Amino acid sequence: MQKQIIEAPSVEGEVKWFDPNRGFGFIVASEGGPDILLHANVLRNFGQNSVAEGTGITVRVQNTERGVQALEVVDLCPKTASESPHGDVTPAQDYSHLPMLPGRVKWFDKVKGFGFLNVHGNAGDVFVHMDVLRRCGFSDLQPGEAVSVRVGDSERGAMAYEVLSWDAAIQD
Repeated sequence: MQKQIIEAPSVEGEVKWFDPNRGFGFIVASEGGPDILLHANVLRNFGQNSVAEGTGITVRVQNTERGVQALEVVDLCPKTASESPHGDVTPAQDYSHLPMLPGRVKWFDKVKGFGFLNVHGNAGDVFVHMDVLRRCGFSDLQPGEAVSVRVGDSERGAMAYEVLSWDAAIQD
């Protein structure tokens, strides 16, 4: 199925903040101007339920009576570990040699900073750390959320090294 392209101006910027519980957030355009409203449904159409503060983003926008709103997310460009003030438990490197696997979130606790995923066809749990999510452009995961994940071995078992939107497994 071909993804429909929306005819609207494209704007590059950075996520100012996004709250998945409230269902929206704002983008600051690189060229300046007013903040751009990013609604949760627009982000979900891209395949994600959350996006981390500071993530680079390209959106198609429209001017409305209430201000500028994102119509479509075209691309996300998460910060690298060296750009992140939080550091990272897994170094930012190329994990493309690992297969992209479809998975589902078992649970994730943003306060604790970690959670677990289940990979389709595998019985065991996969550990996922908040730093990995931030590096991949997520701010949170919800139980049951579908994701794509590259999994490697750690001292304590299977660990997510990269988490992407669910449709990334189809495109890989």
